[in-house]
Amino acid sequence: MKVPEDLVLVGYISGAYGLNGWVRVRPYSADADALLNAKTWWLDKPEFRDVAMMQSKVHSGDVVAQLMGVAGRDAAEALKGATVQIPRSHFPALSDNEFYWVDLIGLEVENLQGMRLGQVSDMMDNGAHPILRVAVPQVAEADPKAAQELLIPFVEQFVITVDRTAKKITVDWGLDY
Repeated sequence: MKVPEDLVLVGYISGAYGLNGWVRVRPYSADADALLNAKTWWLDKPEFRDVAMMQSKVHSGDVVAQLMGVAGRDAAEALKGATVQIPRSHFPALSDNEFYWVDLIGLEVENLQGMRLGQVSDMMDNGAHPILRVAVPQVAEADPKAAQELLIPFVEQFVITVDRTAKKITVDWGLDY
C-alpha cells in the first residue's frame, strides 16, 4: 500500500449513522467540500489504511458517509474515534484569493515595513472571519512580557498578499497591535 505524501487530517469519525453501516464524521472545517468530494479516505483505525468512500452528504453540520467494507451499525461504531485524512491533491480547486487553511500554516508573516512578525502556527475562526495565529520568534534577550503570539484577522484590510510560492504573507500589522 502506497501512502500519499500529501495527506491532510480533515476530521474524525464520531460514531455510526443509522443501521446500514454509515459513519458520522465531524469535520475540522466549516466547509466539508474536501470530505464530500474525495473518493478515498485514509483511516487510522483499526490500522492505517485507505477506504473507498461510496457516498456522502452533510447532515446537521457533520458529514455522514457510506464506506466500502463497513456493513452494519456495529462495524460503523467500531470506527468511532478514527481520524480521517485525504490527499491534498483531492481537495476541490479554489478560485483566486481563496485558500485552504492547511496551505497557510507554516508561512512566514511580515508587515509592510519588511519586519518579520513570525510564522503562521494555526488558524481559528471567531464566527465573523478567520484569524491567523502567528508565533512570534523569540530573541535570547527578549522582554519576558513580549507577546508569544499575534492574532491577525484574515481580512482584506490587514492581509495584503498571500504568496504561497514564496511562502510569505504580507500584512498591514505591527508588533505593538
